Amino acid sequence: MIIPVDSPQMWRYRIKPNLNGSNNSRSRDRRIPTNPEFNHQSLKDIQSLFPQDDNHNHNSNTTQNEPSSPSQKSVFQRVHLANKITRAFSRPKPEPQENVVQVNKSTPACDQSETFEITRKSIKSEPKVKVPGGDKRVVVYMTSIRAVRSTFEACKTVRSILQGFRVPVDERDLAMDSAFSDEIRKIMAQIGHGYNGKRVELPRVFIGGRYIGGADEVLELHEMGELKKFMAGLPAATPGVCKSCGDFRFNLCLECNGSHKCHLEDGGFTTCMECNENGLIRCTSCLCD
Repeated sequence: MIIPVDSPQMWRYRIKPNLNGSNNSRSRDRRIPTNPEFNHQSLKDIQSLFPQDDNHNHNSNTTQNEPSSPSQKSVFQRVHLANKITRAFSRPKPEPQENVVQVNKSTPACDQSETFEITRKSIKSEPKVKVPGGDKRVVVYMTSIRAVRSTFEACKTVRSILQGFRVPVDERDLAMDSAFSDEIRKIMAQIGHGYNGKRVELPRVFIGGRYIGGADEVLELHEMGELKKFMAGLPAATPGVCKSCGDFRFNLCLECNGSHKCHLEDGGFTTCMECNENGLIRCTSCLCD
């Protein structure tokens, strides 16, 4: 059916009322919209035309139909759910509360003072031992090899602490002379801390012929201020660097020039008896200080 352009059915809502007020009921019915709330000029707010009851019924029907047709989960949701299940089964079971023991890492001050007091008394009870050349100085048996890092760091820490007191310190490096290794074994066996064949843990410290201990004992005495009391009877160290060895404690052997071998008249070689296996001789100036 083709509606003419000038047909009143196309412009029925725009017909002006008669000035006389005598409009017929037919034209009035055409002007009145079917929905009283329809007062919009466009259809962009058409959703507001639907009654609230229809919306409520639609939502209830949708809610009832959801269990019957569940939505299919995406791939990412499936992976996330699988990871959660895996973590839940791989997580270790928590231990019962009564079996968990709380460990207090911080030691009370009273316990520390008791430990320091026991250490100080045990050191004072140690009898004096005969350390070669160690009556008026501090003797430290240490190593300069970095193969075992913990041992090297302990020796380095003890050396720095002892050098701060400005007293004569005789550093006997077992890596420079193997005779020091036999010497410390005999001394430790003499005071009852081992036997000749036992390996000695380094460093080992002796002050005025009295055995102090290792790195732990030196650190404890230094922290509690007791280490300087053991240094009271020692003379002051000579300032400066040794002019003979440069504080290396050893000089090159002049008999073999550090080769540890001497030439014979018949063209052969013999072991040098003046130096150690490294071709070194202990500095006499450092021993006299």
